[in-house]
Amino acid sequence: MDAEASPPRSISSHLRGALGACRDAFAHLPKLALDIALPTLCVSCREPVDGEGVCAACWAKLSFIAPPFCPRLGIPFVYDPGPELLSMEAIASPPAYQRARAAVRYDDVARTLVHSLKYQDRTDLAPAMGRWMARAGQELLADADVLVPVPLHWRRGWSRRYNQSGALARVISRQSGVKLVTEALRRIRATEQQIGLSRPQRASNVQGAFKVAADRMADIQGRRIILIDDVLTSGATTDACARALLRAKAAQVDVLVFARVVDSHRAPI
Repeated sequence: MDAEASPPRSISSHLRGALGACRDAFAHLPKLALDIALPTLCVSCREPVDGEGVCAACWAKLSFIAPPFCPRLGIPFVYDPGPELLSMEAIASPPAYQRARAAVRYDDVARTLVHSLKYQDRTDLAPAMGRWMARAGQELLADADVLVPVPLHWRRGWSRRYNQSGALARVISRQSGVKLVTEALRRIRATEQQIGLSRPQRASNVQGAFKVAADRMADIQGRRIILIDDVLTSGATTDACARALLRAKAAQVDVLVFARVVDSHRAPI
């Protein structure tokens, strides 16, 4: 009698599946309505886009960095000079960090992406940018123990409400499984904006601006660290951060950024 009253198991399973699908559909209705009312626009050209911030045409304009490049600084070469050959910059002024890698060249589209993430609250761009960085930094991530984002001074962090380097680092941590440490490295001195400063002025501006907190030394000591930032220009900020981490007994510091400024006229030596 009980068996006759109960529906077959397969029918029950189909019903549960249909109800679950209906719940999922209703859950996505608000987002669907918002997408119809306010379609996502490409951050660069402002054309409607179905995706994460960049249309296919602007994505094609991004200049992704791939080998051959300087094994120390990650600067792309115009031709392959052979294995382990360094760029002139790496020989003339070797940085405190061991290796640097970037996803793209800092061109017009990359600049728009960085500025939108940094100054216009476009945190929706971080997932795509972070994934591109994780792909570019596979070699570094394979050896890393800890990710450390370049910190903002607390006043600037208060005004921006978030740290763009931290947003990128969270995506990379999820992609790679490498632990993220956000509070160990601190910017202890407010600095001027680096924009518009010469290379010596940039270095002077950030000298002594970073320090590892005394109560977070254990997160840094003996660790192979990747420093995460949005843009690498002169390298002054990342170099100052790397020196602070090495003073705290980090085993090694590498750098991973979304974009780097490239002088296309330089050649390997």
